[in-house]
Amino acid sequence: MPTYIPKTDAIARKWYVIDAKNQVLGKVAAAAASILAGKRKAIYTPFLDTGDHVVVVNAEKIHVSGRKESNKVYHRVTGYLGGIKAATVAEVRKKRPERLVEEAIRGMLPKTKLGRAMFTKLKVYAGEKHPHEAQKPQPLSIGKK
Repeated sequence: MPTYIPKTDAIARKWYVIDAKNQVLGKVAAAAASILAGKRKAIYTPFLDTGDHVVVVNAEKIHVSGRKESNKVYHRVTGYLGGIKAATVAEVRKKRPERLVEEAIRGMLPKTKLGRAMFTKLKVYAGEKHPHEAQKPQPLSIGKK
């Protein structure tokens, strides 16, 4: 019997919403990355994008464990010589809290074209509101802190 490979146009994509309020960053990121990759589906295929859409709300209220609030450093490059900018979790949370969740999830996805395609199905919002109510996203619960 040949191996079943799903057709890309026949993949039904669902929408999930994750409330990150008082959740641990790593647990939220792991759950979201698993859904984006499609690993919770019976038709999961490693070389195809079979994943669903994920909306993460309340990114500004996410929790990081240990001393990461002051010790963990995010780096970015401006493109100029010596243009490496560094910011701690506290600084990133104040300026752009969505980046905390985005970077954690991006690090858990494949570092290929397929991973970049999976990442486009992620939507992260700092507050409670999101503009994806028309898609009727299902709430996804993750173990409470």
